[in-house]
Amino acid sequence: MSIVKKRKKTRQITIGSVKVGGGAPIAVQSMTNTYTQDVDATVSQIRHLTMAGCEIIRVAVPDMEAAHAIKKIKAGIDIPLIADIHFDHRLAIAAAECGADALRINPGNIGAESRVLKVVQCAKEHGISIRIGVNSGSLEKQIEQSMGNGPKAMAESARRNVELLQSMDFNDIKLSVKASDVSRSVEACRLVSAQTDIPLHVGVTEAGGVIAGITKSALGIGMLLAEGIGDTIRVSLTRDPVEEVRTAWEILRALGIRKRGVEIISCPTCGRCRIDLFDIAEKIEKALLKFKVPVKIAIMGCVVNGPGEAKEADIGIAGGDGMGILFKKGKLVRKVPQDRLMDVLLEEVKNFEKESGGN
Repeated sequence: MSIVKKRKKTRQITIGSVKVGGGAPIAVQSMTNTYTQDVDATVSQIRHLTMAGCEIIRVAVPDMEAAHAIKKIKAGIDIPLIADIHFDHRLAIAAAECGADALRINPGNIGAESRVLKVVQCAKEHGISIRIGVNSGSLEKQIEQSMGNGPKAMAESARRNVELLQSMDFNDIKLSVKASDVSRSVEACRLVSAQTDIPLHVGVTEAGGVIAGITKSALGIGMLLAEGIGDTIRVSLTRDPVEEVRTAWEILRALGIRKRGVEIISCPTCGRCRIDLFDIAEKIEKALLKFKVPVKIAIMGCVVNGPGEAKEADIGIAGGDGMGILFKKGKLVRKVPQDRLMDVLLEEVKNFEKESGGN
């Protein structure tokens, strides 16, 4: 029985080739950490992210050089690109004119309404959407002074900014309300979700390094998705953004919402383990990063419990003392020399992909 509630129906918008909201699959996003002005480095990173499963990419646009680089970046990638803008409305306009598929702005720090209007008019002309990004650390001064920077203040900022864009006859909007802690992020999203049918991007911003960041993101994003809230997600890590994408897919997989690529079952090891399981599991994860067809594989430390404990795995290996075994669905297939276990498993996974009609 699923723990995930029926997803809230939101209105649908389009970001490039990706549908967001309105029942479309929850999309995985990430953000580059290259200098956007460095076109080659940025394109290279986006391609790696795409192979890992990123479906929408966001790039920082701190100056005009970065805005103009978007045209060349777009020519080298296959997924929609969002231009991330702060403070200067002219950067948003330039990014749209250079081919950005969407804009991410915080109207509160863009300045006068006349500047926001220019951005909205440009978005209309180019047929692109705008994500209103509200962060607890950058609320409008008036709201922060009267309400603080808690969930209610974040939701109020989102409400006012949505009303502002809608008063300009613009409705191709996506919303995000984020904080650096789980509680405020989750509660703010709940409040906003209850108030509007606008698509919602969820995550915990500035979540931290790999352990803290994954923990916060899994809890925050996981709770919201389980409640049926969220149309796109981004895991924020102080790490290679490929790790953000991998974590996002694992959250979706764990909740049974979407599946992509390899799911690895591996034992925590004990005194019976006679192989370097840590190294093998890490190498296999990296080797199968590009693998798209859903498959469950097991990497077990001993032949005593391996097949039985991982009998739901499509393919598995279990180590021994000099020899190991290959098994499928809990049944022994053959014995394998220990130093060949990883190669045999990779070969079997590739065969599984071919048999499943994958690329």
